[in-house]
Amino acid sequence: MAKIKVKLQDLHDLYLEQLRDLYSAETQLLKALPKMAASATDPDLKQGFEDHLVQTQEQVGRLEGLFQDLEQDPGGHTCQAMLGLVKEGEEMIREKAAPAVKDAGLIAVAQRIEHYEIAGYGTVAAYADLLGLERQAMVLRTTLEEEKETDARLTLAAREINVEAAEG
Repeated sequence: MAKIKVKLQDLHDLYLEQLRDLYSAETQLLKALPKMAASATDPDLKQGFEDHLVQTQEQVGRLEGLFQDLEQDPGGHTCQAMLGLVKEGEEMIREKAAPAVKDAGLIAVAQRIEHYEIAGYGTVAAYADLLGLERQAMVLRTTLEEEKETDARLTLAAREINVEAAEG
């Protein structure tokens, strides 16, 4: 009987796979955020998307640095979850809706994206700790905190925009 080669032999392999997933997610987001910003009508929300684009560029750079430290290539993996989330964002952008309703929908999509990223960065930071990769864990926690801050800003924006959407 032929032995099946397992791609993920240990936590280090899983760590690399999960980092590649995040890298794919972030690079997909680089393409989606300008479209979300262009579609937003609330000036603060539009600015928030534009600010997050700059932050996402920095996060991609951090991930590339982690891969360099590990002497690994960041490519070769596609984050299927982000593909779906980006598709939901594109559907919201195309939606015929009142401005505040569309903005509320964009916030909903953006928060799902942030929650996905928060889960991903929390997981890989924990893996880095277990693997004794202290500097990598610190870098990942920096991004994790940024994602949490972005989620909090979206929640704040939603309070006002959701009320506008409810009033029609």
